[in-house]
Amino acid sequence: MQITQSKDLFNKAKNFIPGGVNSPVRAFRAVGGDPIFIKKADGAFIYDEDDNAYIELINSWGPMILGHNHPMIREAVIKAMENGTSFGAPTAREVEIAELIVAMVPSVEKVRMVNSGTEATMSAIRVARGFTGRDKFIKMEGHYHGHGDSFLISAGSGAITMGNPDSPGVTKGTAKDTLLAPYNDLEAIETLVEANKGEIAALILEPVPGNMGLVIPKEGYLQGLRDICDREGIVLIFDEVMTGFRLSKGGAQELFGVTPDMTTLGKIIGGGMPVGAYGGKKEIMEFVSPAGPVYQAGTLSGNPIAMAAGLTMLNYLNDHDEVYTQLNQIGGKIVAGIRSSLEGLGLDYTVNHLGSMYSLFFTNSKVTDFASAKHSDTALFGKYFQSMLRQGVYLAPSQFESLFLSTALSDQLIGKILEANNVALKEIHQ
Repeated sequence: MQITQSKDLFNKAKNFIPGGVNSPVRAFRAVGGDPIFIKKADGAFIYDEDDNAYIELINSWGPMILGHNHPMIREAVIKAMENGTSFGAPTAREVEIAELIVAMVPSVEKVRMVNSGTEATMSAIRVARGFTGRDKFIKMEGHYHGHGDSFLISAGSGAITMGNPDSPGVTKGTAKDTLLAPYNDLEAIETLVEANKGEIAALILEPVPGNMGLVIPKEGYLQGLRDICDREGIVLIFDEVMTGFRLSKGGAQELFGVTPDMTTLGKIIGGGMPVGAYGGKKEIMEFVSPAGPVYQAGTLSGNPIAMAAGLTMLNYLNDHDEVYTQLNQIGGKIVAGIRSSLEGLGLDYTVNHLGSMYSLFFTNSKVTDFASAKHSDTALFGKYFQSMLRQGVYLAPSQFESLFLSTALSDQLIGKILEANNVALKEIHQ
C-alpha cells in the first residue's frame, strides 16, 4: 500500500495549517504515523489520495448512518444548489425540518438551527443560564461538548489525544463556573449540588458518551440525574450530537426513556453537512431571541443546502424503522466476532457496545467513566490501529473515540473487517 501522496500533503500542510490538520485528532499523534488524506468516499469505503480503498468505521464521526455519498442525499443537495447556496433569510425547509425534529425527539418542543455541535452546546448553556438566572453548570469528566471555553475543562476526544485536557486560553473566570463530576456517579452529583445550592443553571452530558471511547450509562443513572434536576430546578441537557437519530429515531433519550429539558444535535441532522441544533421545552426556548432576551444568531444557520440534506436523511429514518434493526444487527455481528477472536489470546481488553456504536479498550477493567478509560493501553491500541489500516480498515485514530457503523456494511464487508481484526490481534499479541 503506497501512501506517498498523503505524506507529501501532510508535509506541505504543516507549513500553512497548525499541526497540518484542521482538527487535532486527525493528526494521528495518538496512534503514530502520518494522517491519511482522503479524496472521496462512497458507501462503506473511503479512498485516499493514492487511491487506496479503506472500509471505514467512523462515518464522519457519526452522521453517515446510511453510508457515504448516499444517492438520495446527494440528489437532494444537487437539486437544492440549483436555487443558490446561501440566503441568510428564512426558508420553507427550515420549518419542515424543525417540525420533523420536534416530532422525532421526545424533549424538543421548539428548536433553533445552528452550524455545528459546538454552537449548539454553547447556545444551550447560555439559554439555560438565562432561563434560570444562575451561572454555574455541571459537566462530566471526559465528555466533549465542542471547543467552547466553558467545555474545555477535563474534556474528552481530541483534548485527551493532544495531552491538554484543560486548554490554555480558557480563563480562570470561565473555569470557576464549570463544575466537574465523574460519569455514572450520582453521589458525586448530589455532593456538587449540595455545595452549590441554588447556583447551578444546567447539567450537560452525553447520555451515552462517545468521546472517551463508548461508555454505557449504569442502570438508573440517567433517571437519577433527571430526578435531581427536577428537585433542584436545574436544566438537564442531553448532548446527542453523536447519539441523536443513531441509537433510535429519538436518540438515547428515547432508547432509555429519560427526557431531558434540552437537547443538542449535530451534523447528523444535515446528512453530514455542517449543521447543528438545540431545542427543548417551549418555556425554555422562548427565552431565545427574538422571542426572548437570550441572544444567539448566525448568517448560515438553516443553510438551504444543509437543510435539504438533513430533511432527506431524517424523513428516511422516520419512515424506515428497519434501519435501526439493521444497524443493531451489524453492530452485534462485528462485536461478537471481535470478542470471539480475543478469547484465549491473553490480552487485556474490554469491549463496550450499544447498537451501531462500539469501542475496544485494551484494559483489564470495565470502562464505566473517564478514569477507567484512561487505564487503557494506548500504545497497544496504536499498534492495533496501524495493523487494521495496513489491511484496509480505517478506525478512529484514538483509543478515546467510539466507532460508528453504517447500513452500507454488508455481511461480506463485515467478514473482511473481522479477518483484519484477527490478523491485527495476532500481530500485537506477538
